[in-house]
Amino acid sequence: MIIVVDAFSSPEFDDHAQATVPVADAAGDAIATAARRYGVPVIAASLRNRTAAAQWVLAQQVSQGDRVRAAIVAAGSDAASPRFSVEDLLAAGAVIDALAELGIDYAAPEAAAACAAFTGLKRAVGHLLTASVAGKALAASGRREHVVAAGKLDSSTNVPVLGDEGYERA
Repeated sequence: MIIVVDAFSSPEFDDHAQATVPVADAAGDAIATAARRYGVPVIAASLRNRTAAAQWVLAQQVSQGDRVRAAIVAAGSDAASPRFSVEDLLAAGAVIDALAELGIDYAAPEAAAACAAFTGLKRAVGHLLTASVAGKALAASGRREHVVAAGKLDSSTNVPVLGDEGYERA
């Protein structure tokens, strides 16, 4: 399975099961579209739903009766001109940390580094999102509340799963 991690653009669902993407993001969309071609489950995760996403992965593992492999892909910035994105690194680390808390280990050094970055900076994640390049740009465009909300750990229990018509509630 593939977990597309995007701190600011992960699809969210309201109480009426409507999918909304708060910030358009070509990078996350491009990754999800490419991942879907492999025929494996694709879910969207962020700081907001990291534990719910990890629980969904564990449920898949239990239902299969075997270990599952999950590729965690930090979306980064713009697909046309990719750049490192600290907010997505921290969000990917948060998802990896949540998986580890449930007993799903990681083997890749990149996963270990992202997890260590998140756990070491966990108390400052909200501030780091508002201070990041993308966070400042969103705030300057009038989206500061969105940036602050994106930094709220485990504030959502929804897990968007990519289907034929886009993301759907798991």
